[in-house]
Amino acid sequence: MPGPAPKPRALRQRRNKTTTRAELRIEEPPRDDAPELPPLRDMLPNSRRPDWHLMTLAWWKDIWQSPMSGEFLEADLHGLYRLAVLVDKFWRSPKKDLAAEIRLQQQAYGLTPLDRRRLEWEVVRNEAAKKKPAPSRPKRRVDPRKALSGPLRAVK
Repeated sequence: MPGPAPKPRALRQRRNKTTTRAELRIEEPPRDDAPELPPLRDMLPNSRRPDWHLMTLAWWKDIWQSPMSGEFLEADLHGLYRLAVLVDKFWRSPKKDLAAEIRLQQQAYGLTPLDRRRLEWEVVRNEAAKKKPAPSRPKRRVDPRKALSGPLRAVK
């Protein structure tokens, strides 16, 4: 006894798309309105270090030149400042629990490929980035059946 007829294809598709879905465009040139990191002594008054670690400054610059920076709101700055403090501490004395906390905190900002997939953020490249060099010609392969001289024979 046959069951009910299948639903039309358009009705079978899932409709529960997330609200975080976004297309992130790689801008040319990168943003120049990136916020500056406040002086470290303002963030941590008891710190003996006067300035940020060079790797922290490079990390901050990379974040604000990335396509994800277009998704950040003014309210996200506070969390990114806290994350910058953790990153700075990590570069000064790397520890496993500090690395774990950084990994956990950066998930909210889509800073890793896995986080971007979870948030359904797709990085769209411009036409110049899409162009790939022409593929090289494949090497000619030798047919192994022709490698033997003479007819095929059984080996005992």
